Parts: sequence; structure tokens; C-alpha cells
Amino acid sequence: MARATDIALRIAAAVAAASAMLAGAVSHAAVMQDSPDVPRLVSFGGMCRNCGLAGRRLVGAKFVGANFAGASLAGADLRGASFIGSTFTGADLARADVRGASMLGGNFVLANFSDARLAGLEAHAVVFIGANFSHATADNADLSASNLSRADAREAHFDSGTMDHAVLVGGRFGRASFRDTKLEGADLADADFTEADLRGADLAGATLAGTTLNGANLAGARNLTQRQLDTSCGDERTRLPSGLTTPACPGHGRR
Repeated sequence: MARATDIALRIAAAVAAASAMLAGAVSHAAVMQDSPDVPRLVSFGGMCRNCGLAGRRLVGAKFVGANFAGASLAGADLRGASFIGSTFTGADLARADVRGASMLGGNFVLANFSDARLAGLEAHAVVFIGANFSHATADNADLSASNLSRADAREAHFDSGTMDHAVLVGGRFGRASFRDTKLEGADLADADFTEADLRGADLAGATLAGTTLNGANLAGARNLTQRQLDTSCGDERTRLPSGLTTPACPGHGRR
């Protein structure tokens, strides 16, 4: 009985210590707005809405169950950071360095990643609805099963990445690059890929219903079928694998 009581007390003490550390992390999140550098492997939880962290050094930081909605992280150094079950709705990460970071089940609705460096990012089942990826570089990134519906990724680079079963419905991907990217089972319905580079992309089972391919380059695209293309549209500039065609978009010549 005494031993059981001792164990219970130890567990309670550990929980209390963990809670104190978490609270300290949240306080630190607010205080560090005045500090340009943040130590590696700092963990953040709780709430820090609208925090001003632009340009801060957050290499290897961990965000676990944190709420940083509306936070300013423009130009921040987030290389190798971890975002687990955290909310960054409307956060500004423009020009941020997020290379090699990992995201799992996070919420980045309407977040701004314009001109951000995202190479090697691992983002599984993350919500990026309406996010801005314009001019971002996300080569070799893994965005499998993530939701990029209505995202603006014009002139972004997703080369050699993995976007299997990702949702890109209604997104704007004009002049974006998906060279050799895996898009197996991805939903590209009603998305605009005008002048996008999809050379060598794997489109096995991808949905192209209402997808605009005007001027897009799909030369060498893998596992692309006529049945998929019949529901899309393109123009005389659209480049396709030999033997495949796509209906003309309204106002454009048939391809």
C-alpha cells in the first residue's frame, strides 16, 4: 500500500512538473518576441495567438498542441521544427525557412507561405486550405494526404515531391512546377494548372475533373489516361504524352 502511494505521488509530481514546463513554454513564447534567437529544441504548447516572432531563430523548435493562430513568423528560421497537432490559422510564414521540418495533423488554413523555403518538409494530413504558397520552394517535400483546396501556389516548386492522395481542389497552380512529383490518387478537380510543369509526374488514379491545363507541360507524365483527360480541358499549347488529347477549355482551340 505504501509503495502504491509512493508511485502515485511520483506520478502526480511528474504531471505537475510537465504542466509547469508547458506553462513556462507558453510564457517563453510571449517573452521571446524581444529575443532574436531561441535555443534549439525548445517546446511550445498552449496559446500564443498573434505572437510577433518575425525573423526569430527557432531551429528545431517543437510545437505540440499549440495555438499560434495569426502569429507573425515571417522570415523566421524554422529548420527542422516539429508541428504536431498545432493550429497556425492565418499565420504569416512568408519567406520563412522551414526546410526539413515535420508537420502532423496541423491546421494552417489561410496561412501565408509565400516565398518560403520548404524543401524536405514532411507534412502528412495537414490542412492548408486557402494557404498562400506563391513562389515557395518545396522540392522533395512530402504533402501526402494533405488538403490544399483553394490554395494559391502560383509559380511554386514541388519538384520530386510526394503528394499522393492530396486534395488540390480549386487551387491556383499557374506556372507551378511538379516535375517528377508523385500525385497518385490526388484530387485536382477544378484546379488551375495553366502553364504548370508536370513533366514526369505520376498521375495514377488522379482526379482531373474540370482541371484547367492550358499551356501545361505533361510530357512524360506517368500513368496518365485518356479517361482522366476527358474530364479536363486544355488548349493548343498543352503538351501531353503521345496519343493523348484533352478537350478545349472555353475560348481556346482544341488540343
